[in-house]
Amino acid sequence: MTQAAEGQFRVGTLAHRVPDLGALELLLAVARLGSLGAAARELGITQPAASSRIRSMERQLGVALVDRSPRGSRLTDAGALVTDWARRIVEAAEAFDAGAQALRDRRDSRLRVAASMTIAEYLLPGWLLALRAQRPDTAVSLLAGNSAAVAERLLADEADLGFVEGLTAPTGLDSVVIAHDNLIVVTAPGHAWSRRRRPLEASELAVTPLILREKGSGTRQVLDAALGGLARPLIELSSTTAVKAAAVSGAGPAVLSELAVGEELAMRRLVSIPVADVSLARDLRAVWPTGHRPVGPARDLLSLTRG
Repeated sequence: MTQAAEGQFRVGTLAHRVPDLGALELLLAVARLGSLGAAARELGITQPAASSRIRSMERQLGVALVDRSPRGSRLTDAGALVTDWARRIVEAAEAFDAGAQALRDRRDSRLRVAASMTIAEYLLPGWLLALRAQRPDTAVSLLAGNSAAVAERLLADEADLGFVEGLTAPTGLDSVVIAHDNLIVVTAPGHAWSRRRRPLEASELAVTPLILREKGSGTRQVLDAALGGLARPLIELSSTTAVKAAAVSGAGPAVLSELAVGEELAMRRLVSIPVADVSLARDLRAVWPTGHRPVGPARDLLSLTRG
């Protein structure tokens, strides 16, 4: 063979010059069973498809691999040599597959979730119960904090999936909206606002000291945006439960998620105060580092939140 002719067989990437695993597995089956038809049946393909695959492999390699006769199929000398190489490639592929499965098993054995307080307290428990029914062997850890803390956890690779509240996704994170929520102003029944006959004006809300979540929380972000950054804290607390307890005690008005105060409103421990000319709507989002779409248990949990 001339150098030019030999060079023709070297054109292209390795993937173009080396047969695929399916073809190599077929060749090994022919060598073991001595019949192209038997090899085809074992691999679940038709005999014409098996013949076509062998011919394609012979064209790709430039040598005859199998002699076919009415008595069966016999490897050529070149076919026997190629079969020897094929066996090693297939064994390496099997080791690769086993290693990849071990990595998936390790990944799937745990799920680290970071969530802002309202979602962690009022939505995630139901989602995690549903996930446990699907994946009983996956250990789940939940880190609750404000939206800024959730972003920090994800960007530091300390969580696999996060949930935040607010107007936008934090920088560096991709997101999808999973639900919508509204913030409402609430007071204890004895507060003067509970007897109002008209809605609060945004200006009144802005000058009144309120029981608030801390800076960095989704709740505070939405309220500050609605009031132009003018919200005045009477007390700043780091959890929805603490804000709610302070409001119930009569310490002052609070701004909380509708999700968090349903029971208190129904039992008249808190009263909802209408507010005019201000929007306190917000999105609830699942978030993850940009370009790293959730996989495994994180992907399954995400699908449950959107069911």
